[in-house]
Amino acid sequence: MLQVSVVCFLASYALAFALELTRLLRRSLPGRWVTLGVTAAGLVAQTMFLLLRVQQTHLPPLLSSMQDWLLVLAWLMVLVHLFVSLIDRELATGFVVWPLVLGLIVASQFVSATAGTAATAHRNWTMLHVALLVFGIAGVAVGFVVSLLYLWQHRRLKHPHGNWRGLALPSLERLARLNRWSLLVSVPLLTFGMLIGVGLTLSRRPELDVHAAWTDPVVLVSGVCWLLMTGVFVWLLAGQRPQGRQVAWLTLWSCGFLLLTTVGAQVLAASIELPAVHGAKVPVAPPLGDQGNAEALP
Repeated sequence: MLQVSVVCFLASYALAFALELTRLLRRSLPGRWVTLGVTAAGLVAQTMFLLLRVQQTHLPPLLSSMQDWLLVLAWLMVLVHLFVSLIDRELATGFVVWPLVLGLIVASQFVSATAGTAATAHRNWTMLHVALLVFGIAGVAVGFVVSLLYLWQHRRLKHPHGNWRGLALPSLERLARLNRWSLLVSVPLLTFGMLIGVGLTLSRRPELDVHAAWTDPVVLVSGVCWLLMTGVFVWLLAGQRPQGRQVAWLTLWSCGFLLLTTVGAQVLAASIELPAVHGAKVPVAPPLGDQGNAEALP
């Protein structure tokens, strides 16, 4: 049954890739919706496959084996690609995404499918949690830089008599597009990363001080920044497209605030030894030789 499920969503993704290639010859609105429908059907089939794996392994959902790890990575890529395709039909991400997704699914059939222990699953979830946050913060940093470039280019075009005529910058349209997509990509990554972090904290209640985890200054600051970024994210998706300059200023302030407060909270937690789970210094045990010398002293 599992192999049939793999064949189902693998065939759906292969068909979606073939339909994507037809865009090189001719673009049509019905063809686009057919491609999105096939992609959604494959995503549903893969989701059912992963849920079935959860029931069989009786472990924390997904990531219980290397096969699940590769399939979850492919699932996330398809989810992001479907989201991007729904809100921007001109951006042809399928030409890059589909070969990677198909390669991951095929490779998953040649690695171990044996479920590991709960500790292994927890470690894999932690890896995914960290990876999503790292890529999300990277998107925030890119948005911060692009917003600065946009405002700089806007000022240059408004005041062409400046001293930086020989410096070439991308057009405002391209910078606005990059700025918008840096937010649309980084916010979902940060959201998934934070949700996984919440799940990891709840799953470790017996061995972890949950109160200390929720009152961690790094967690609190990150939560406030995430709310701010989510507000900008919803504003971008709701209604008509705002002006590029407005998006640039909002991105500059929100991304800059997130970078400053997140890094600052990490530095404070490590330097003044705040009671934090993230960023706090981990006590290092003295070498065995030093322990022996200490025991020998009167």
